[in-house]
Amino acid sequence: MRLYQQLVLFMLAATVLPLAAVGFLLLSRAEAELAGRIVSEQRVIAETTAESASSELMKTVDALARSAELFNWESITPEEFQGGLQLLYGQSPAVSAVLHLDAQGNPRGAPVFQAAGDSEHPGFEPSATQALARAVPVQTLRRGNKGQAALGRVYAHALSGRAAVAVAVKLGDGEDAPFALAEVVFSDLEVLLARRAEGNPGYIDLVDTTTGRILASSLPERRLRPLEPALASSLASSDAQVHGFRVDAPAMRVSAARVPKVPGFEVVVAVDEALALAPVHAMRRTVLLSIGGAFVVLLGLGALFTRRLNLRLSQVVAGAEAFGRGELERRVTVEGEDELSELASTFNRMGSELESARARMLRWNDDLKLRVDEATSELKAAQAQLLEAQKLAAVGQLGAGVAHEINNPLAGILGNTQLLMLERDEKDPDFDTLRKIELSAKRCKEITQNLLRFSQQRAKPELRAVDLNAILRDALSLTENQLKGEGIVLTTELASPHARVKADPGHLSQVVLALVSNARTAMMKTEAKRLTLRTGERDGRGFFEVEDTGKGIAPEHRSRIFEPFFTTKDVWSNVGLGLSVAWRVVSEAGGTIEVRTEVGQGTCFTVWLPKA
Repeated sequence: MRLYQQLVLFMLAATVLPLAAVGFLLLSRAEAELAGRIVSEQRVIAETTAESASSELMKTVDALARSAELFNWESITPEEFQGGLQLLYGQSPAVSAVLHLDAQGNPRGAPVFQAAGDSEHPGFEPSATQALARAVPVQTLRRGNKGQAALGRVYAHALSGRAAVAVAVKLGDGEDAPFALAEVVFSDLEVLLARRAEGNPGYIDLVDTTTGRILASSLPERRLRPLEPALASSLASSDAQVHGFRVDAPAMRVSAARVPKVPGFEVVVAVDEALALAPVHAMRRTVLLSIGGAFVVLLGLGALFTRRLNLRLSQVVAGAEAFGRGELERRVTVEGEDELSELASTFNRMGSELESARARMLRWNDDLKLRVDEATSELKAAQAQLLEAQKLAAVGQLGAGVAHEINNPLAGILGNTQLLMLERDEKDPDFDTLRKIELSAKRCKEITQNLLRFSQQRAKPELRAVDLNAILRDALSLTENQLKGEGIVLTTELASPHARVKADPGHLSQVVLALVSNARTAMMKTEAKRLTLRTGERDGRGFFEVEDTGKGIAPEHRSRIFEPFFTTKDVWSNVGLGLSVAWRVVSEAGGTIEVRTEVGQGTCFTVWLPKA
């Protein structure tokens, strides 16, 4: 048997059949409970309707009896007698006519009534006066007391077709006392039955069990019709005040209740069993359709599941065969989180480990070669840095020697110039020339002294309190003429009072010169050449800024400007250490360097140092 067939049989046995059995069992219980609820509700409706019908009927009878006791009918005038009959007529809107009878039951005068449609009372046909007089044999009531009432037989009202009953009321105490006979139509009872039947699928009847006739009904077409034989026999066979039963052909659920104070009257509440149990039958059809639909869905899902399962199994088999052929880069792709996916993951891990082991062996020579190349590159970089350091040291020694050699001739020139100036008066034409020679010599002496001081810097910084303004002026003395020669406008904004910071003065001068040199180089090809140097104090720290209007620094170069030997200068000049040395010097002094730059607009370096 195929996997698909086994799966379908399993799902049928495990889900559909138990579901169907449980569903039909629940439906049977629901049908029984619904039938019991219908019977219970019918019994309540029948009992309450019977009480209401008795109250409605006896209310009219009691009103007639009480009104009859108000008059002394034997001693009043004919006009007053007629007014009393009018009072009886007005006691209930269900009264269609009131007739005066003598002790022998003969009509005395015309009945009291109104034409149909003239009032809320039912109409009355005068030709039916004799029939009304014979509706109740009043001779049997002659020994009764005043106000005693009796009901006659039920008959069809001449005008409305509804059921009506005659109510005889004795108007005196003697055997010769007259009677008042009122015709009461069951119109209010039919309204009551129709109101109680609202919202129910069945109907409610008021039945006379002695004659087997329907007196009133919530369905007008059942009025005054004979009761169904099955219903009549079931009503006659029970003496209970309230009882329920079921009849066949058609199948109906029936509850009946005797009307209190009115012998022979019963209220029957009946409902068609098909209508009452329609929700259960609809639910049964729904369950059958749901079971059928579920079976179809299970067949479809079973087919899809087995197809997917077979596809995943074929992928695992293909992967295993590929590993067997040595294709270790092959991977088994199985989605999900079940056993098959775990098996595929195991195959993939095995292939990955084997492939990694083989790849490690193949990469061994490449790794060795790469490490050798990296070590060689590091040695070359260290050698280049050593060469640069040696060059800087050689430049320092050369500067010290040149400064020492120049100082002696400069001292002679300056001394002889000053002697000549002492020998001449200020008005002498050569005096101005000698003064210029003296100033130039002093300028050269100051330059050589600064050069000598820079060449004698110590490797380890000597941090002390220094004046930033003085450092900038000393540094500018070495390069100011060169700046002016290149057409650069130099602006200095020095703080007042002087900003004093903690740093090595020689090293800090080297930082200033490096920044000024870079600014000068950046403005070589720009039209606007303006260099601004400023000092100041802020937030407890001192700072100086070197701002130019050069070409700026490209965004891709900003992260590398402090790297050793990195340069963006157009002409190679054995540079690339200036900013890296500046960074090291400032860092050793406990400060920082900030850069603001915009391509084509210029750059500003801000050096922050701890305040002295």
